[in-house]
Amino acid sequence: MRICDGSPRRTEKNLQVEIADVRDLAAVGSVLPFASAVFHLAAQTAVTTSVTDPERDFDVNARGTLNVLEVMRACSKPPVLVFTSTNKVYGDLADLELRETEIRYEPIDLAIQREGISEARPIGFHTPYGCSKGTADQYVLEYARSYQLPATVFRMSCIYGPHQMGTEDQGWVAHFVRRALEQQSICVYGDGKQVRDLLFVEDLVDAFLLAREHIADVQGQPFNIGGSSKHAASLLDVIEHVRQVHGSCEVEFDAWRPSDQRYYVSDTRRFQAATGWAPRTDIASGIEQLYAWAAQHRKAVRRSPQRVAAAAEAGDRNQAS
Repeated sequence: MRICDGSPRRTEKNLQVEIADVRDLAAVGSVLPFASAVFHLAAQTAVTTSVTDPERDFDVNARGTLNVLEVMRACSKPPVLVFTSTNKVYGDLADLELRETEIRYEPIDLAIQREGISEARPIGFHTPYGCSKGTADQYVLEYARSYQLPATVFRMSCIYGPHQMGTEDQGWVAHFVRRALEQQSICVYGDGKQVRDLLFVEDLVDAFLLAREHIADVQGQPFNIGGSSKHAASLLDVIEHVRQVHGSCEVEFDAWRPSDQRYYVSDTRRFQAATGWAPRTDIASGIEQLYAWAAQHRKAVRRSPQRVAAAAEAGDRNQAS
């Protein structure tokens, strides 16, 4: 976001959208001091892109976040900051003992099977993406500690829901839905038995707002944020949910991708204890809502060639944000 002349401007509906880049310190400095809260989602989001262009990945994720923190540090009254990190800061979890069933991997440790991965798990950065997001994650926590900034970190699992334009690299649930709607095969990297906890976007928004409301209780702490063990599924499970709303869809398999976790489910109990939050939307209902929106959006775009071009341009901008 940027306000070009450095002054806070508002529309009659109290909303202003500015397109800018977190790598642009002047742009960050021109708007952030006027905010009461910052929900920091700007990122280079793809592991594969980080491998091919690690320098840009670092600049966006690490340097861009440092810009946000430095502007906050200069504020007389810093805004609340919720930084969206990733479960990738825990590495590939290769030491986690698993058993393989017909459709999923499961932890042998019953406590992890019941509750998921907690924040007590040591961090271990893998891939340039994991390193850049992990660096930003640690900088946010350190600035909260060293400079008493009102900041917290969400180490997020798989977020999905309406308005998500997913790709193979980011937003895979929405990508599966889009491929089904386009009558194209879904490509699964690995065997499809890898398990993730899915968090519906509206439940994530609730978590954002509760973090802001309870910043005194969550300041300087990282929290694993996802659907928890109650909303966990393998990729094969998710494909079956897509089939339930769409019908048959073709699936193909390819090689495992670097440092792909075979099992990751968030233990969300610490955040729940601090704020009272809990995810509410079950996977079946969430995918139904995502599918309904995606189907309607696809019809609208197909009716308008101009919207096709605009959507493509917006996608390019999102990848660069």
